[in-house]
Amino acid sequence: MRTLPPGAGLAAAGAAAIAALFVLYARYQDPALFTPDAAGPLVRMAYMFYAALAVALGAVAGGLYRYHRAMLSAPPGLVGTIARATWRGRSRRVFAATFAVYGVLFSLSSGTLVYQPEVSFSYHYGAQVPSAFVAPCCAEPGYMPTAIAYLTDHVGLQVVPVNLVLQVAVSYLVALNMALAVEAVSAARGGGAGTVGAATGLFIACPTCAGTFLSLFAGTTGGILAAAALAQLQTLMIAVSVPVLLATPFVMARRMRA
Repeated sequence: MRTLPPGAGLAAAGAAAIAALFVLYARYQDPALFTPDAAGPLVRMAYMFYAALAVALGAVAGGLYRYHRAMLSAPPGLVGTIARATWRGRSRRVFAATFAVYGVLFSLSSGTLVYQPEVSFSYHYGAQVPSAFVAPCCAEPGYMPTAIAYLTDHVGLQVVPVNLVLQVAVSYLVALNMALAVEAVSAARGGGAGTVGAATGLFIACPTCAGTFLSLFAGTTGGILAAAALAQLQTLMIAVSVPVLLATPFVMARRMRA
């Protein structure tokens, strides 16, 4: 029986746990269940959801790290080439910087990080600043529970589970592409493909900014409602970039070995 490489099982278990959390929590999205008596238990369940999601994401991250290290000594192949090229000091710095910068851009494009200079949260929404709460119900699977925080009168957070997972996944893939592109460019072989791959991921995610930009710059109720209406379309279009970013490192690695 073939054994999995170190870390692969942990990453797979974390990913499976995330999917299971979404499926299980979706069972409690019937508005009929959201009664005054059930509000307290549902809120506690929402907090438990985010705690479990954090553990699952940590398992995926830890598994990928162990898998990456294990592949450094793997026989010659595409995965080993990717692992060794992206483990070098310069590539790791590029990876970290890209992950952070793209994560912020993704937060803005998906509406996780909200900046509305023309809107006063305390005046227009009656919000207490600073404050935070969790909305446990009701929406499509993956969109609840939503965590909302008013950090200042113009800056807030709106954490949607599916957007959070996509943000981490797409940021990781874009950073991996950029780190690999740096090594390919320095070797003067196949650099364009990696750069194009990472840029493609950013380009595909950018159309998702439309709804968010409406609420950011319009500062009106109409803009806010339009952003909310486009939220699910935004998530779908961001997800389109994942297959592109998954395939590009292997194309790059093949060209680097040529």
